[in-house]
Amino acid sequence: MTRTASLLSCVSIAVVAASLVADGAAQTRGAIPDFAANDAIWRARGGEIWIPVAGAPQPTGNDPAHPYIHNQDARRLGVAPTFRISDLTNPNIKQWAKDIMKKDNEEVLAGKTAFTPGSSCRAYGVPAIWNSAGPFYFIQTPNKVVIVSETDRYARHVYLNVPHSTNLKPTWYGESVGHYEGDTLVIDTIGQNDKTFTDNFRTPHTEKIHVIERIRMIEGGKVLEIHATVADPDTFVQPWQGTRLYNLITNNREEVEPGHVGPAEIICQEGNRVAIDYGTPVADKPDF
Repeated sequence: MTRTASLLSCVSIAVVAASLVADGAAQTRGAIPDFAANDAIWRARGGEIWIPVAGAPQPTGNDPAHPYIHNQDARRLGVAPTFRISDLTNPNIKQWAKDIMKKDNEEVLAGKTAFTPGSSCRAYGVPAIWNSAGPFYFIQTPNKVVIVSETDRYARHVYLNVPHSTNLKPTWYGESVGHYEGDTLVIDTIGQNDKTFTDNFRTPHTEKIHVIERIRMIEGGKVLEIHATVADPDTFVQPWQGTRLYNLITNNREEVEPGHVGPAEIICQEGNRVAIDYGTPVADKPDF
């Protein structure tokens, strides 16, 4: 039996996410997408922020008084790069979170380094993992989807057609369960700790964060669309929505990086990327 045939034979059940997924739609039978076809690699298109969804509360944006200038743009323009400064006028963010973000903004403007999870070797959490550029690989089986981040050697496990566990202990990435709705993989994540941010603007959240991701291929399979709905009643007035786009790259058609084809060997945990101290975690004793 082929992988596709095995997937199609799976018993489908709805994930308990009616509050976030429209109409609580149950899994739709049909052509399950193959995100790994032809050794597909998915690399981020555009910047490292969430694209707002029309008609929905918006994710955190950049303070227009302090424009963000990426390192590449700074070199091209011959100006100094800047860090992201969050826009505190977003009415959907509750005051306690804005107070933390305001203090952070002030420290960054005074000279503090505004690190991202990737630059500090820390876990991104969900949905912030999609704020990294990737590249990402997918491994799809009848019972599980594994999303692998090339850069940080991180593998995220999404368990298919099962309910969430009871009495979850909060972890960096929580528990992700999913199902297919036609050409879309729907992922429901709960059980995260409060040590991560929801974005690269360093927006905090609590352990009540609940994320629904809808992943599908668009533009003839050449683009991966990530649509996230993020709820946290202690942090946001209403769930906000955002999208991210990833371009398709295949191993046999295009170089992953200039000069080589295939996965790049960049291991953040060993410290070979850290040119500046971003607060990288360091073990206080050897493993063996």
